[in-house]
Amino acid sequence: MKAFGGFVATNEISLTVEAGEIRGLIGPNGAGKTTLVNLITGIYPPTSGEILLQDRSIVGCRPHEIAQRGLLRTFQVCRIFSSLTVRENLALPFLSLVGEQVGGHDLAARVDEFLNLTNLQRLADVPAKSLSGGQRALLQIACGLMHPGLVCYVLDEPFAGINPVIKETIVNLILHVRQTRAVTFIIVSHEMGLMRRLCEKVTMVINGRFAAEGSLTELAARADLVSAYLGRA
Repeated sequence: MKAFGGFVATNEISLTVEAGEIRGLIGPNGAGKTTLVNLITGIYPPTSGEILLQDRSIVGCRPHEIAQRGLLRTFQVCRIFSSLTVRENLALPFLSLVGEQVGGHDLAARVDEFLNLTNLQRLADVPAKSLSGGQRALLQIACGLMHPGLVCYVLDEPFAGINPVIKETIVNLILHVRQTRAVTFIIVSHEMGLMRRLCEKVTMVINGRFAAEGSLTELAARADLVSAYLGRA
């Protein structure tokens, strides 16, 4: 539970995500989705309750400590280093976590891999500030995937305001990493077509509380949930 003074933003939300799963997190605007993401990733401390990563509590850990354990997130407003090149942005998370003890060839190969997977090869050596909004969002996601010990990646509205070509690139990137590295994803999005493709199970929150869980097809068949999602509850 998370309360801000007398306002309870989230309450009675129980969420268990299996290793290697791609879980969707949906709900209307103001439902508490981003607050929940902030709790999971240590930006907000919970008022009460427990948060476990691989059966270990992360309550009380700072965001960078949680990141070191392998739980990362993206932000709706992209956080990248605009003055650094695309290549340097990709290299930085790896170097900050692993350091120089790993050979430069390994780092270079990893950067090249994600340049190829994101189709950003031709922009590798230009400043990130030169990228379009969609390319910045793609780079932000790829930077997190550079974490060598990534366990769980929380993507907060990764498809918002992005053209269809880059959306498809992000979908393929998520599926590739889940298949090759068994990374767990939690995806917050209103893009129901893409969520249906990516997520076998979604969790719906409404008014800061757990509302339902299941496949998107199952939830969409419930008139009460559709009405609540569209604000006609």
